[in-house]
Amino acid sequence: MSDNFVSHIESEPLETLCAEISSISKQQTDWTVNGWPHEQLQRIAQAGVYRWFVSEQHGGLGWDAGDVARGYIRLGSACMTSTFIVTQRVAALKRVATSGNAALVERRLPAMLDGSGPGTVGISHLTTSGRHLTKPLMSAVLDGRGYRVNGIAPWVTGANGAAQLLLGAVLGDGREILFLVDVAAQGVSVEAGFDLVALSASHTGVVKCVDVVVDPEMIVAGPKESVLVNSAGKGGGAGGVQTSALALGLAKSAIEFIASEARKRSDLVPTHDALQDQLNFITGQALALATGQQDRPGELRANANSLVMRATQAAMIAAKGAGFVKGHPVGRWCSEALFFLVWSCPQTVADANLCELTGGGVEG
Repeated sequence: MSDNFVSHIESEPLETLCAEISSISKQQTDWTVNGWPHEQLQRIAQAGVYRWFVSEQHGGLGWDAGDVARGYIRLGSACMTSTFIVTQRVAALKRVATSGNAALVERRLPAMLDGSGPGTVGISHLTTSGRHLTKPLMSAVLDGRGYRVNGIAPWVTGANGAAQLLLGAVLGDGREILFLVDVAAQGVSVEAGFDLVALSASHTGVVKCVDVVVDPEMIVAGPKESVLVNSAGKGGGAGGVQTSALALGLAKSAIEFIASEARKRSDLVPTHDALQDQLNFITGQALALATGQQDRPGELRANANSLVMRATQAAMIAAKGAGFVKGHPVGRWCSEALFFLVWSCPQTVADANLCELTGGGVEG
C-alpha cells in the first residue's frame, strides 16, 4: 500500500490527493470534448478511491455512507469533472460487486477497483431517457444461452476512457437485463462526446450496440421487470446524497474563492460568512440523510442546487471581469453549476428551484 493511499476519511493522504488534483485542474486548459482529466483520474485510482465504495469482502474498504458523502464533497471541490466520471465508474463497479455473479466479480471487479480496467454505466434509458418511446432504445433477444443486443445507450460518461461498460437492455416481454461488455467487443462503438455547456471533458455521449453477443456469464442482473429497482424497492439511479454531495463540493470551491477575496476586501466578508453557514447546514443535512437520521432527499437536493447556483454566481461577482474571461475557474464553476439543474433532477426538486428562480414568496 503506497503512502498516498486514502484508507479513511480523516487522513493526510486525502488532503494531499485533493490538493494535487485541484492543482492539476487549475493548470488544465482544455475542458472541451478534446480534453480529458487523465492525470486527475490516475491519482484518484492510485489513492484507492474506488475501494471506498465496496465491502472488504470484495477487496474494498467498506466506507460507511456518511464518509462516502464527505469524500465526494472533498473530491467534487477539487475537480468536478473528474469526480463526475468517478461517480459513473463507481456505479458500474458497485453493481458488479453486488450482482451475486461470483465468477464475474472474481474476473472483473479487481481491475475496476485498482483503476486498471475501469467501467462506466449506460442505463439512463431504463429510467428516464427514452422511457416514453414505443421501441426501447436498447433491446435484447435470446440467442442460444445468452442474448443478442442492439440499440443505443444515449448518455454514457467516459466510455472511451473505460475498459468495460455496464449497459441495460429490454427484452420483448418487457423484462430488463444489465450486462457487462468490453469496450473493444465486436459490435460496440463509442461515439464522440457531446459538446456540453460544461463537463464536456467527461466525454459523455452515445454508445451503440450492433448485434452484440452477451454471454450469460456477463449478466449483472435480470432478466426481470424494473431491473434497476433493488430488493428494498428503491431505484438505483444517480440522484440522492451522491448528486447533492457533488453540488456541495462545487459550492465549497466557490465559497473558498470568496474567502480568499474577502481577505483583501472586507465588503465580501458578510457574503462569505452567510454562504459558509449555509454550506455547513446543508452538509449536515447530507450527512444526516446518508446515515439514515432523516429521509428528505428532495429537500436536500433542492437546497444543494440552490446553494451551488448562488455560491458560484457570488464568486463571479467577487472575481469581477477576470472571472468572465474564458479559462478562469470561476466561469467554469458557474457553467458546471447548471449541470445540477438537469442531472437526475426529480420534478419536485425542479419545481422548488423554479419557485426560487421566479421569486416565489417575494412580494412585488
